[in-house]
Formats: sequence, C-alpha cells, structure tokens
Amino acid sequence: MIRYHYTKTELDKILKTMTIVVDTREQVNGHILEYLRSKEVPIKIQTLKTGDYSAMIPANPELGIHRDLYLNSCLERKAHIDEITGNLQKDTRTAFENELIRASQNPFVLIVEDKNGYEKILKGKYRSKYDPKALLGTLKTFEARYNFSIVFLDKLYSGNYIYHHFYYQMREHLKRGAF
Repeated sequence: MIRYHYTKTELDKILKTMTIVVDTREQVNGHILEYLRSKEVPIKIQTLKTGDYSAMIPANPELGIHRDLYLNSCLERKAHIDEITGNLQKDTRTAFENELIRASQNPFVLIVEDKNGYEKILKGKYRSKYDPKALLGTLKTFEARYNFSIVFLDKLYSGNYIYHHFYYQMREHLKRGAF
C-alpha cells in the first residue's frame, strides 16, 4: 500500500474541510451546533451506528482525496450525571452497555456536560439512589472493559472539545497516511 504524505499547506487545506458528523438522534445540542457554526465548521447530519458525533473529510480530488474519509472514532455525549445514572437502571442498563460494546470496536470518548460531575459521583449528588461507590465502580469498570474515557466538562465547551478532539485525530490520521 502506498501512503501519501501531505505537505503542511495541504494538511491545512484538507483540515479546513473537516466536517463534524452529528447523529440524527442527537437531541438538545443547539449549543454545540451554534459553536460549530460560529467557527464555520462544516456539519453533516446523518445516522451514526455508534456515538453522537464523529468526523469526516469530504472527497476533494484536487487534493488527492477521491472519496469521503470517515474517522473510525466517535464521541458520545450525556447532558448530565442523571442521564448516566438513568442509563444504568435495570430497564435501560443492557441497552447502554450494548451501546458501549458497539462503540468499543473503535476509539471513543464519553463526554458528560457537567464540570463537577466527578465530584457529584463521589458525593452522591444525583437523583438516583445509586450508591456513589458502586456508581464509580461501574463507570470505571466500563471504561476499562470497553476501552473509553469519560470527560467531564462545562457544556459551554462541548463544541470546542468535539471540534478539537476530532481535528487532532484527523490530522494524525492524515499525517500517517492511515486512510
């Protein structure tokens, strides 16, 4: 297989076309879309098999890209700790874990839009009666079992985080000729 190495100028041009892919089922994400639009980041709404967000580079024959290039990673977003504890209830836990199993085939991150989320877990400051130690144990077990990371952040920074997360992944893939 021949790997193409882009110049810095070519990389910059290509990365300006990077498009954030948003799952059609993603809800209450106006703050993220607003951030991306304000930075003139292209957005594509389509169904994703896993996760809420991913990224792609559209075909650009001028730059030697003859087909759309999709990253094999995704990002799942939860609005708050209560959404996670809700996903861990008996009636929804299997579906949530199945989602993690599907996502574990590729790199992924789970962002929780709560900058104090970790502290809330430790102190049991959420609506569920889930024991704090058990909740932390479950989340850390899932991280290890399904090879992902949980990031807690203020929702004001979600759009920025999503963009830069995929930007640097895409840049490294392009530099290595991994597509």
